[in-house]
Amino acid sequence: MAYDSQTEERTSSSNGRWVGAGLPRRSFILGVGAIAVSGCVSTQPPPVVTIAEPPPAPAPVVPPMYYAMPNERFPIPEVDISQLPPQFWRTEVDYPTNEKPGTLVVDTPAKYLYHVKAGGRATRYGIGVGREGFAWAGEAIMAYRREWPRWTPPDSMVARQPGLEPYSIANGGMDPGLKNPLGARALYIHENGKDTLYRIHGTPEAFSIGKAVSSGCIRLINQDVIHLHDEARDGSRIVVIPDPAMSHLLVG
Repeated sequence: MAYDSQTEERTSSSNGRWVGAGLPRRSFILGVGAIAVSGCVSTQPPPVVTIAEPPPAPAPVVPPMYYAMPNERFPIPEVDISQLPPQFWRTEVDYPTNEKPGTLVVDTPAKYLYHVKAGGRATRYGIGVGREGFAWAGEAIMAYRREWPRWTPPDSMVARQPGLEPYSIANGGMDPGLKNPLGARALYIHENGKDTLYRIHGTPEAFSIGKAVSSGCIRLINQDVIHLHDEARDGSRIVVIPDPAMSHLLVG
């Protein structure tokens, strides 16, 4: 029997086992598939994803009451409110009390001073309380106020801190200014006609408000003590609430 190659090629093609010049159909399909898949594969490295740095936090917005005061005798800089917790910012609050309007209430445990207003309201100021601020409590009179006061540490303080001798009473005290411990204003407290040596005064140290500090009496931010100085009246009643945790510092 004669061999007919054309007949075999047609027969193989028709039964699905051979394609073209002797290639198995399965091999042909796999080869075409591999070529198709290889065309979808990228030889480039994956892109590098850069994560952007978060923007810096915006600076705190300074309320107008704590702006700089350039027209003062000694220009006062703006308060760094990042150092002054908002709960100690000056504000108007409800304050039910039996005290008459105009009374000053110093709440040493809570670190607040209230200036009582009519209608159950008060202006509340954040305060820092120094060692001398814990030494007296009770009821007295705010005898008078001073702008840019001199500071004359009592002789007992000079005895404890000899470095204060240049500012002693005998030497006339420290000149007014931003570095003066009494700050921009001072309110002087008298009891039974005598100076208690208790003061409400200013400070540029915002970080000390709301805290017990090493020295001084009752301190307010300079902007706040100026506000209080302008609102209060000589002869006003003052009530100082003691801090039980500091009772060992009370004198008398």
